[in-house]
This record gives sequence, structure tokens and C-alpha cells, in this order.
Amino acid sequence: MPHENPTDALLAHFDRTRRDMPWRRTSDPYAIWVSEIMLQQTRVDAVIPYYERWMARFPSIEALAGADLDDVLVQWQGLGYYSRARNLHRAAMVVRERLGGRVPREAEELRRLPGVGEYTAGAVASIAFGRRVAAVDGNVRRVLSRLYDLERPRAADLRRLADDLVPAARPGDFNQALMELGATICTPRSPRCDTCPVYRWCRARQLGVQENRPRPKQKKRVPEEHVETAVIVREDGALLLVRRPEEGLLGGMWEPPGEHRPAAVRALIDGADPGPEMEPVVHVFSHKRVTYRPRIHHAVGASLPDGSGVAWVTGERLSGYALPVAQARIARRALRLLGGGLSVASHTGA
Repeated sequence: MPHENPTDALLAHFDRTRRDMPWRRTSDPYAIWVSEIMLQQTRVDAVIPYYERWMARFPSIEALAGADLDDVLVQWQGLGYYSRARNLHRAAMVVRERLGGRVPREAEELRRLPGVGEYTAGAVASIAFGRRVAAVDGNVRRVLSRLYDLERPRAADLRRLADDLVPAARPGDFNQALMELGATICTPRSPRCDTCPVYRWCRARQLGVQENRPRPKQKKRVPEEHVETAVIVREDGALLLVRRPEEGLLGGMWEPPGEHRPAAVRALIDGADPGPEMEPVVHVFSHKRVTYRPRIHHAVGASLPDGSGVAWVTGERLSGYALPVAQARIARRALRLLGGGLSVASHTGA
């Protein structure tokens, strides 16, 4: 018997086809919160191994709140958008110290935590606590734009439409069903309308404009940057890493000195024996494309001590430091060459 409204049709479809994910096997609000933060701007299949390692290392709010930031960033390493990890760590400390270790149940209270926006608050409140509140992410935005034939939808309009659709019973399942519909069927290109559970109510499909809803934004030219990176090597083969300031891009991560060079490090570079350039490393962020240009510097007799955001590391210790993807490639490449007794000057492309 056909369903009389899109909400019931979507929930019935979700019951039949829902994907098995580790965070769907628990009612722990902390675990659900972690998954929602990780899933922002990251594919489900990429998140699963990170989520499982994270929950093994930080199984509770208390474990995360009591962890060192370095440990948190190492566990997050490779997921990108590291401000998510820093904010999750800060929020865990707020929950432990101010809220008695209990994750807030209401969306309005969740939004007061560091790094928790409207979408995350709605997702956690509805999935973990059964609150009747919408959760509008990019997938939901696309589904609603097609369902109601919205060319350039405003956030407030989407929130109102989503609020109207969310049922009092099973609000968390409904929000997940709406997200999953956008991820698996109502995709940006070539949506599979013939298998869609709500096609009967889809205005864009009726008009044949579903692939143009919402109207794609005009792509902006991605700016390019070039960053000189100092690969400072001590006589014993150790490599110098500096820690970036906690605020800003890649905050709190470690790297061979790039844009961030404390005065003592600049002095060390000035006094070092400059060597050859290594092969450039390119990394594309969401808002810019950066080419890192590493150059070897031999710090003969260097005495700069560990501490205060500076560390000398060897190959076996590198895994204990959270490095961004590009900087990790540079560090591993340099240590591999030096540890193998190779001449960096003759193997700059390694």
C-alpha cells in the first residue's frame, strides 16, 4: 500500500536499506557526537576506521577531556580540518568541568559547545535523545531543494521545511534517512530517481530539473601559495619540528618550519649550512592550493633544546607527532634519505 506522505515513505525505505555503520549500533550520545563531527566534509567509508580507532583510544568524555592535545591530533591525523579535533577536545573539557560529564540533551544547549553548529546540534539531539529537531547538512539541502523545486534556497527556508517534515516519533531515524537519501540516491549528479522513495512528491523531478536543483554555485578560482620549508637536520640525523599556534589553519600541528618560525628557529636557520632543495610537495585545501618547497639545512653543532614548541625527532619517534599530510610527507622523505645513509643532494626526488 502506497504511503500517504514523504515522511512515512522515507522512513519505510530507511528501515529496508539503512547502511550498517558503527555509530548506528550505539545509543551513546558521546559516540554519536564524535561520528557527526568526523562526518563533516568527509566520506563515510573514510571515517569508519578513524572512528573505531578514536573510540578505542578515547571511549568516553572523560578519556577525551583528560587527553593531551598532541594525542588527540595524532588520532585525528589524516582526517583534515583539524579545528574539528581541537574543538571536540575543548568541548569534552567543558562537558566534564561544567556539565558533570553529561552531553546536553537539547539542541540549544549543544550549540553552546565549541565546534557545535546548528547541524551537529540537531543531529545529536535527534539521534541520541529523540528530540524533534531538524539536521540540515549538504545532502539534506540538496534533497529538499529538489523535493520543493528550490533553485537558490536560503538556509532559513530549508530549516523551516525540514522542521515541518521531522516527525515526533523517530526524529533521529528520519534525519539519518534524509541524509542517506542524499548520499546514496539523490546525488549531485545523475540522481537515481527511479529508486527514490519520495519521487511521487518531488517537484523538481516532475519538471525535469532535478539535476539543476539547487543551482550549482559558480566555482571560484583557487588561489595558489608557495611556502618555503626548512628541513633542519642535526648531526645525529634528528629532524627539527616546530609546533604551529593552536589557532588558525593546522593549529597545534607539528611541521618542519614553514610560515611559522620562532625567533630561535630563524636564528638556527641563519647559522645552518644550506643544502639542496627537495622535491616540492603540493597540497590542496578547501580554499587554496599550496606548494611546499623544502630545502635541507645542516645544523652543525646546533644546541636548540626540545620544549616550548620545538622538538628534534628521529624516524621511530615521528609517529608520536601530529603532522599535516604534506608536512608528514616531507619529514618522512627527509628521514628516510638520511636514515638510509643516502646523499640528499643526489636523491632530492625521492
